[in-house]
Amino acid sequence: MDIARYIGSLFAFALIIGLLWWKAVPPVRKMMRDRQEAIRQQIEEAKRADERLAEAEKKYAEAVTEARTEAAKIRDAARADAQRIVEELRVRAEQEVERIKQRGEDHLAQQHQQAIRELRAEIGRLSTELAGRVVREHLAQDGNRQATVDRFLDELEQVSAREGEPGETTVGAGATAGEGGS
Repeated sequence: MDIARYIGSLFAFALIIGLLWWKAVPPVRKMMRDRQEAIRQQIEEAKRADERLAEAEKKYAEAVTEARTEAAKIRDAARADAQRIVEELRVRAEQEVERIKQRGEDHLAQQHQQAIRELRAEIGRLSTELAGRVVREHLAQDGNRQATVDRFLDELEQVSAREGEPGETTVGAGATAGEGGS
């Protein structure tokens, strides 16, 4: 009986194996194939991701290089603009200095002319005052006063006589009277 049980157990085992082979293995194989396919797709996606990453890193490096180049251009342009602005400001400052200098020279010339006018006016006033003082002192003496009056009267007579002559003008008479008065 042992053999019959052994054969029965073997038959039952074979039947279970066959049933498992028929019902369980195909879904497991399908599941394994699906899983392998999913893994293969993930590997391909990972390779594509690596390629995209490498491409992105390359583009990033190019963008950084381009940005540095552009920054260098902008920096050079800014330096050129700064140099141009400094030069313009220097020219403007020189023009302003020249304008202020010219205004100062003009002001100094005006002050010089004003001083000359004031000095001339003062000298004229002092001269008139001095001349008046000299005349007063001269006329303060009786003999000088009489001689001056006589000379003045003689000159008036000469002027009256000349007025009768043709070609003489009263301007000449005024000049003669002016010369005698000093």
